[in-house]
Amino acid sequence: MRRFTITAEAALRANRDAAHGHGKLEVLPKIAVASLEDIATIYTPGAGFAVREIVDRPEALHELTAKDNTIAVVTDGTAVLGLGDVGPRAAIPVMEGKAAMFKLLVGIDAVALSVAARDGDHLVDLICALEPGFGGYNLEDVAAPSCFRVMEKLAGRLPIPVLHDDQYGTATVVTAALTNALTVTGRGAGETRVALNGAGAAATATVDLLRRFGVGDIIVNDRDGIIGRGRDYPEPHRAALAESTNADNRAGGLTEALRGADVFIGLSVADQATTEMIATMRPGPIVFALANPIPEIMPEAALAGGAAVVATGRYDYPNQCNNVLAFPGLLRGALDTRARGIDPAMCLAAARAIAAEVGAADLAPDRIVPTPLSATLYPAVAEATARAAVAAGLARHDPGPGWVADNTRRLRDQVARRQQSLEAPSRAG
Repeated sequence: MRRFTITAEAALRANRDAAHGHGKLEVLPKIAVASLEDIATIYTPGAGFAVREIVDRPEALHELTAKDNTIAVVTDGTAVLGLGDVGPRAAIPVMEGKAAMFKLLVGIDAVALSVAARDGDHLVDLICALEPGFGGYNLEDVAAPSCFRVMEKLAGRLPIPVLHDDQYGTATVVTAALTNALTVTGRGAGETRVALNGAGAAATATVDLLRRFGVGDIIVNDRDGIIGRGRDYPEPHRAALAESTNADNRAGGLTEALRGADVFIGLSVADQATTEMIATMRPGPIVFALANPIPEIMPEAALAGGAAVVATGRYDYPNQCNNVLAFPGLLRGALDTRARGIDPAMCLAAARAIAAEVGAADLAPDRIVPTPLSATLYPAVAEATARAAVAAGLARHDPGPGWVADNTRRLRDQVARRQQSLEAPSRAG
């Protein structure tokens, strides 16, 4: 794998010196305009005919507007990229980057929407008020525990899918990576003990999805130690973790949680585990140290402790577990079925599709997840998500088997052709 370093200068230059203006995004019409007749057709009076058609036949909304292929990437800026509460303005570069990935990878038009919300209830009200213009939402970088209440309220009020990527995007990729890591190390999910460090949004969703995947023995450690029954947890999500994990009701900290575990999953902060702690796990353990940019333990240290498989969130090491493997396909499949939501069954189907992208002949300790440059990954994930939505009764439209994969490929090809006229970001000093 080619290792590389992205400098601050290069990253800032890519945002500042784009050929068509600052930032990563622009909006272009899909129809060529060369005459006054063209303007009259797409604007006024032409648009009035579409308005009347939608009034007379509401279903025409899906035929005559871009709603079904348009989402908003929404944040209040309270938990941005491990940088914390930087506010909605400083969060814009991340939302633009996420929106760019949606377009490049699955052809979804995404609006970067940074909101100055007073609190979670205000954020919910704003998102619901904007629903007519969007086919779905990607909620991003909203701090716990507010994000749990926001998602619960949105699910009850919105008729369109909302993906909180920090929760189920992360959980989907972790489950995909673990699927293949278990195969590489000869383990079965039902006989595997997982020690998870962190109890925020990502960890909570990961526990849920891993249990659905078949892992029954999970221990969660956070800043106050191992979560277990008989202790007072004022936050509902931590109280729920206490009831659903730590069957032996262990006490202590990460050292005790890791002893005898098969898998370590870090969804926390840097420098939490040591080589000596990894050495106390069962032989040939699996280590997913996913804090960014500095993981809970560096791969070299984990390998020195006997780890058989190591994954991080970094591009300069093998097995890069990044949500970009999951979120584009999840929302593509949800949009193409006009799903009312995204449930864990859809995420589990997506995880299996991601894992399946690494064929048996290629599967290895340093090759448990595909690359986001794969041409086949996103059509497969979108198709799997769509079929799961239909099976779960969440789809309001069933395009039929194979259609979503074909549509994803078609949209990717269109974007690729448009990209050919653009300049790559300069990385020269």
